Amino acid sequence: MSIKDGILIENQREADNTKRIIERLKDENASWKPHQKSMSALQLASHVVELHLWLKTALERDSFNFHTDYVPLKATSFAELQGVLAKGVENNIDFVNSTDENFWLQTYTLKAGDHVIAELPKIGALRFIINNHLIHHRGQLSLYLRMLDIPVPGLYGPSADEA
Repeated sequence: MSIKDGILIENQREADNTKRIIERLKDENASWKPHQKSMSALQLASHVVELHLWLKTALERDSFNFHTDYVPLKATSFAELQGVLAKGVENNIDFVNSTDENFWLQTYTLKAGDHVIAELPKIGALRFIINNHLIHHRGQLSLYLRMLDIPVPGLYGPSADEA
């Protein structure tokens, strides 16, 4: 299996898992948050979806600076997020298919202003900066479902609601 094949499989599986969470949220839940310091459900779901988009938008270049390059996704509904995610998956597939194996070994730099957060191969950036990050926040979003008494889907096996 090539690097690209592995990326495409993981990209699709994680996008499917995100879709399963987002499709359970209703717009009446959009402003709900578990604590005053927390993001609202719609803000958190938007962040999870935008992390999927980063496969292309962040990795098509050699560096990303949070101070100058980051523009938060500001969706107005969960239905909008489902559409953005679906289109993002298509864009990711096209992007990954346009790369060669050496692309994923090129150095990538993540910065916050002048501070270098990480410098690693793009394949490592995909895992560390994007996938681990989105899985973390999607886990938070699944807790929002639980607290809203919305059945939580099993993502890597059955959940307590599906057992």
